[in-house]
Amino acid sequence: MKTSLLAFALLITTSVFQPVAGQEAAATAVKPVRMGAGLMTFDTVPGWGLRPDGKSAIGPTHGSVVVDKAGNIYTSADQGVYVFSPDGKVIHSYLGGDYTRLHDMEIRDEGNGEFIYGARNANAEGIKFNASTGEVVLRLKYPEESGLNLKQFNPTAITVALNGDIYLSNGYASNHVFRYDKTGKYLSHFGTQGNGLKEFNTAHGMTLDTRYTPARLLICDRNHQPKGRLVHYSLEGEFIEEVITGLGMPTSVAIQGDYVSVPDLHGRVVILDKNNTIMAVLGHNPDPAKGGNFNVPQEQWVEGVFSGTHGSYWDKEGNLYVQDWNVSGRIIKLVRVKL
Repeated sequence: MKTSLLAFALLITTSVFQPVAGQEAAATAVKPVRMGAGLMTFDTVPGWGLRPDGKSAIGPTHGSVVVDKAGNIYTSADQGVYVFSPDGKVIHSYLGGDYTRLHDMEIRDEGNGEFIYGARNANAEGIKFNASTGEVVLRLKYPEESGLNLKQFNPTAITVALNGDIYLSNGYASNHVFRYDKTGKYLSHFGTQGNGLKEFNTAHGMTLDTRYTPARLLICDRNHQPKGRLVHYSLEGEFIEEVITGLGMPTSVAIQGDYVSVPDLHGRVVILDKNNTIMAVLGHNPDPAKGGNFNVPQEQWVEGVFSGTHGSYWDKEGNLYVQDWNVSGRIIKLVRVKL
């Protein structure tokens, strides 16, 4: 428990903001914006991920971002999953059917290929599919064996342990986290709805925290009062600690080495170090009417300022890809500045 949201503004180092233009020629004239602090300083890439005509390529977004071993970027939009090259061009897509409304994703190299695990809250399931072919190889439905007799199953987050166990959070309903083995067999569950120390009020995002030995679960308790927090649980579902509070509405977590990126739905990304101390704040939106607002059309996007930050992921060079919860569909590339 290191820092509150009040300290964030002291770390913001964003330069002049410029709007993203609607046409390609104008978009190329937009200058990169530098943001962050110290080791976590980044430059935006204006126009990254847009079509040649300057419009968004992906449609409404309420999802996630992952990066494969080759450096390709997968982002989930309402209508499916789009795959970008590192320079921001769409090179592939999985649209419709099983690929719609993937609220959260994890990618995992399993020897026989890379697989994407997804939480489909609107479809009441978790899925696993081959990142190269799109073949769905596993579905995780509500486990009747849990004996909970739940009225709703709306999964929001998914992650995978080193042994293959899968964790699926029912964050838009009961706030239980369900644990399955690698074949999809139900093993156990933990958590419940509430604002107590060991309760969740929207267990919205989750990942395997490999900064610790043994690894543990790092969970975004988005609406927990006061003002959002991250918590650690063991892989057996035992509460370990409250990691940090005062994060606004933390939506997801992504880890590279000792560092964690934490999008806050209000419109910023917080970077934590291994001690869970805030290192930098990226893209802070000072406009309360725009931060946390889905309905910000592309013509109102501002370079270097986020609106509804929902997903993020690191590539091997330490660059960040950030997705906004957004009506037009926004994904941003942040290039790590080598100081």
